Amino acid sequence: MRRRKLIPALAVLALAAPLVACSSGGSGGGEGAGGTVNWWTWDEKQAVSYKECLPGFEEENPGLTVNISQFGVDDYFTKLTAGFVAGNAPDAFQNSVQFFDAYAKQGQLEPLDDYIAESDYDLDVFNVGVKNWQYTDEKQYALPLDWAASAIYYNEDMATEAGYTADDIASMTWNPDDGGTFDEIVTHLTIDENGVRGDEDGFDKTKVATYGVGNLGTEDYIGQTTWNPFISTTGWRLGEPAAWAEKFRYDDPDFVKSMDWVRGLSDRGIAPKLGEFTIGDTEQLGSGRVALASGGSWSATTFAQLPGLNVGIAPTVLGPDGTTRAMMSNSNGNEIWAGGKNKDNAWKWISYMGSEECQTKAALKSGSFFPSIPGSMDAVAADQLAKGVDLSVFVDASTNEWIYPAYPSANGSEMGTTIQPLLEAYFTHERDDEVFTEMAETSQEILAG
Repeated sequence: MRRRKLIPALAVLALAAPLVACSSGGSGGGEGAGGTVNWWTWDEKQAVSYKECLPGFEEENPGLTVNISQFGVDDYFTKLTAGFVAGNAPDAFQNSVQFFDAYAKQGQLEPLDDYIAESDYDLDVFNVGVKNWQYTDEKQYALPLDWAASAIYYNEDMATEAGYTADDIASMTWNPDDGGTFDEIVTHLTIDENGVRGDEDGFDKTKVATYGVGNLGTEDYIGQTTWNPFISTTGWRLGEPAAWAEKFRYDDPDFVKSMDWVRGLSDRGIAPKLGEFTIGDTEQLGSGRVALASGGSWSATTFAQLPGLNVGIAPTVLGPDGTTRAMMSNSNGNEIWAGGKNKDNAWKWISYMGSEECQTKAALKSGSFFPSIPGSMDAVAADQLAKGVDLSVFVDASTNEWIYPAYPSANGSEMGTTIQPLLEAYFTHERDDEVFTEMAETSQEILAG
């Protein structure tokens, strides 16, 4: 499954072969009872999984068919934008919140409010993601398609050898001053090439055999699965205001203090330095060189399948008050092209995708993405538990409201390409704390632009 973090800016236009059929854009079939709806996604797992919904949809809508096309994420948004310009974009498509503002400003997105009212569609069927897709005009422009959360994945054997139980990992606390019990545990889990642990005399931080935690110092400007679940427990939120922000709060004292702690982990040899690993979090844990990793829900089944490794899944840390967990949840959306000639039929398809029956079938087929309807999510969790993968920490995250929306903002692509190099410079010690004032001021200019 594709990562649910905000997708980076794309620069090249390239074509990719569709999974089911080559889309002819929004012109296919015309309005009415029959015809063809063309739907695009970048996620190969969802492209395959939503085929499970086609028989039921076509039975409810005789004469109406759906073509599902999947394009690699590196080409998807460039190709979609080119389709808008050329007038042959798909009738409906999956979108990332990063591109919501740009497409809405261009008038490429169809407001869904009238369709929702006329079909008596109930947005309350979703427990996540609805607010992600409300624009500044207060209209709804997408139905949530999925959602994501963060968790802590850990090597159970390493934890046991170090003297920790599953409850110890699940109840870890954190604060930006000394890192709480999380810092204590990952320090003890760190071992140098001489077998000395990170909290023992003689530990050599230049010759680490096993890091206590994977890299939390990503250059990703939202830190969704790295530093964000930590700093969010303080009540800090990226945007000011939260939705359609005028500024990103990189200069907040809690943020600065938290980033200093994150960078300190690598300086102390407890976590790898930025760029030290060229492999992802699952491969790092699987290599035996990392004892614990903060990762996304989309990786749960992959972690569980690591050969020869017993992987535990724990919730994210408890914050400074000892009771608060918090994490950003990005929800991709299902949208209709405003320039299409098949909008009524496109609504029939995306609203069918937004039914519990369809989402359950699709999610059970894949097991790698979380459906945005609670009943479907429960079915996925039960199915995966029977296969030995316990997703209860993610169900708890939703039920206990540990998650909050990855609120939309303006100019997401420019934000990523501008802010990420500054964060990289900080974590590689080319810059120090003064960079955060520059990041805040720069974000304000980008958001205003």
